[in-house]
Amino acid sequence: MNIPVWVNGELIDPAQATVSVFDHGLMVGDGVFETIKIVDGESFALTRHLDRLTLSAQRMDLPEPDVEAIAEGVAKCLAAAPAWTLGRIRITYTSGPGPLGSDRGDQGTTSIVIVDEQKPFPDTANVAVVPWPRNERGALSGVKSTSYGDNAKALLHAKRQGAGEAIFGNLAGDLCEGTGSNIFIVRDGRLITPTLASGCLAGVTRALVLEWCGGEETDVPLQALYEAEEAFLTSTTRDIQPIGLVDGTALPTAPGPITAKAMRIFAERAAADLNP
Repeated sequence: MNIPVWVNGELIDPAQATVSVFDHGLMVGDGVFETIKIVDGESFALTRHLDRLTLSAQRMDLPEPDVEAIAEGVAKCLAAAPAWTLGRIRITYTSGPGPLGSDRGDQGTTSIVIVDEQKPFPDTANVAVVPWPRNERGALSGVKSTSYGDNAKALLHAKRQGAGEAIFGNLAGDLCEGTGSNIFIVRDGRLITPTLASGCLAGVTRALVLEWCGGEETDVPLQALYEAEEAFLTSTTRDIQPIGLVDGTALPTAPGPITAKAMRIFAERAAADLNP
């Protein structure tokens, strides 16, 4: 089944959909994106994701995206797709065609919406800490940019170690995030996640866990992950995923009692409101 994609206001067969080879999203990674969960054919937390798309664009000095048009594109794509139990929406927004360098062009931006089915993640995650730190002081720190080469390299490294997600520390030696996830640990009975100042992405699921389940934001040494009583990943498509192994070493429980409680609360609250 060919599900149409939405490109710059038009619903198009994916085989016919094109963007310019000069598009800076391709040329130099000059763009931002969002991944949004589909639950039984409907989007989850769409408003929060569109707000973050706008914030990412602002932080990259891109023109403000037309989020009303993009939301309409999401609705049209979903209407043309099966009512998947679990799926994903990918929104990509770039600076559009430009010259062969870092200077931006003046031909207008590119907006794309794609939907697809999502396979569930395993019940527990095995993670590997990678040797390349996040730069918490970098220009794109905390921006959901299409410049994802470091994440692709890190995830490949983790998978070669038999893990499903890579974990970054930062330049300060503190715990930061995964390639496509935020991370929470339980330490001395307290639920903790790195601060945004650590360089991690302000994840939508991360924010909902803090709002619904409690927990505190604090910087912790990377070593704390190895010593955690419990730990879990959060992301749009995995919700809350307990961590079972860190660099091949088992954590005490997965899920532990605090993680299991957070999973239960998150599932109940998310089912009650699809646009929290």
